Amino acid sequence: MYYIGIDLGGTNISAGLVDENKTIVYKKSCKTPIIGETSDERGNNICDSMCNIVCHILEENNIDYNQIKCVGVGSPGTINHTTGVIEYSNNIALVDFPMKKVMEEKLKEKSIQLSVYIENDANAAALGELKAGGASGAKDAAVITLGTGVGSGVIIDGKIYSGFNEIGVELGHIVIEYNGRQCTCGRKGCWEAYASATGLIESIKQAIKDNPESLMNKLIEQTGEVNAKIAFDARDMGDKVAEQVLNQYFDYLGCGLANVVNAFMPEVICIGGGISAQGEKLLEPLRKIISQEVFSGENTPRTKLTCCTLGNDAGIIGAAMLANQD
Repeated sequence: MYYIGIDLGGTNISAGLVDENKTIVYKKSCKTPIIGETSDERGNNICDSMCNIVCHILEENNIDYNQIKCVGVGSPGTINHTTGVIEYSNNIALVDFPMKKVMEEKLKEKSIQLSVYIENDANAAALGELKAGGASGAKDAAVITLGTGVGSGVIIDGKIYSGFNEIGVELGHIVIEYNGRQCTCGRKGCWEAYASATGLIESIKQAIKDNPESLMNKLIEQTGEVNAKIAFDARDMGDKVAEQVLNQYFDYLGCGLANVVNAFMPEVICIGGGISAQGEKLLEPLRKIISQEVFSGENTPRTKLTCCTLGNDAGIIGAAMLANQD
């Protein structure tokens, strides 16, 4: 038996044929066609592309649809996974679009009768890490992705936690600095505004403005861009300004992670996104901060902090496993 998982993004649609060992055995992708005057038109065009990918996967692997258990889709936005409706997604410009229903109808028109499951992409990625990645073996886990924002997914007792209204969890919008930096969500002082790659880049820009002699400035001139890695590289070269920037960043990131531990007490927290490529350079200082700020006794088992291992495959594998959440 196989599964098909689809990671729907604002730029690309990536899909994979996943076997019972949670291994992707075949991948296919295409551009996301965000075209159309209305949400329904855009949604139908996206569903057409996803259905075409499903057909290609079946044909190119000589597989009948009866060998597929389900199709799962991880989508950005506010997703009601019970109804299969994308209530709102700014990335793919959809509002109250019944993706599950439309996908199943379009597949049926192609003589493919499969159930379709829809979930938020961060939640799907968290499920993927639980099933086959850095959180394997845990029943309770949190996956935090550090990118443009702070993505988050929480797994409780092996299942995605999404609250009574199906839209949880948005840990990036927990406030850690009251009345602090403006966040894109409208609040001030959100964890995302400080702990995301975007937040770190903002801190780097301010630091080099105040300290033009910093090595970070020279690295930026060499690469032509400001990115989070520059702070780590400059710090490793002995730059004290970069060290200060990172220490402050670790404080902000560690504060939020301690909040996650205190709220959910997960067995594992996995960190993903480009910054996670720093590995122990990132994790070691965070473990120290968390150990000081977590509410627990000396002999209480502690949450394990590690990095995600699946990369972009997490969303595909997690989406493929959505049927097993019922």
